[in-house]
Amino acid sequence: MSTAIRIDFISDLVCPWCAIALGALEQALERLPPDLAVDLNFEPFELNPSMPAAGQNAVEHIMQKYGSSAEDIARSQEHIRALGRDVGIQFDLAKRTHFFNTFDSHRLMHWAKTRGQEHRLAQALFRAYFTDGRNISDHETLAELADEAGLPREQALEVLTSGQFGEEVKAREHFYTSRGVHGVPAILLNGRQLISGAQPADYFEQALLQVAAGT
Repeated sequence: MSTAIRIDFISDLVCPWCAIALGALEQALERLPPDLAVDLNFEPFELNPSMPAAGQNAVEHIMQKYGSSAEDIARSQEHIRALGRDVGIQFDLAKRTHFFNTFDSHRLMHWAKTRGQEHRLAQALFRAYFTDGRNISDHETLAELADEAGLPREQALEVLTSGQFGEEVKAREHFYTSRGVHGVPAILLNGRQLISGAQPADYFEQALLQVAAGT
């Protein structure tokens, strides 16, 4: 069995399926043998790169983008809540009133990666958006969430106001879209095996064990 697996977790922070996939992946990781090292690496993807700063009403956005009816949305939201409960995520979609532009949150994630705190920040961002309904495009909110994740708040604000890591985020997005990733969540194992969609924990566990075994 190989000793390490690199996981590139490609996601957007307003994507409920990405939050569900992360929860399921975390459950799978807890089941792996203790001697199997895993490098969980978060990569950016923007579902709505042209979204204005003020965001857009969530129901209106889903209806416009996907042609969904109110009944379709209600069914989908109940399914999302049920899957969330299975992986320990509380989706309060009544509070999640808007979709927001996520470019700045991805810049903050890139900074957190340089400090080894990207996983904790991703958890904080998903929880803030889907459970608490917070605006994760707002710089003050993002700085508070960075602080919750153990990062220095003032440095987070400096990153956000300066525009740092914008080019790096765009480059990473282009890297994956140029290689055929056009939807998220997308999970890449050791740079070779691509898993698309929010799969159950059992699925992730088996895939990781197969990669570790070289099969």
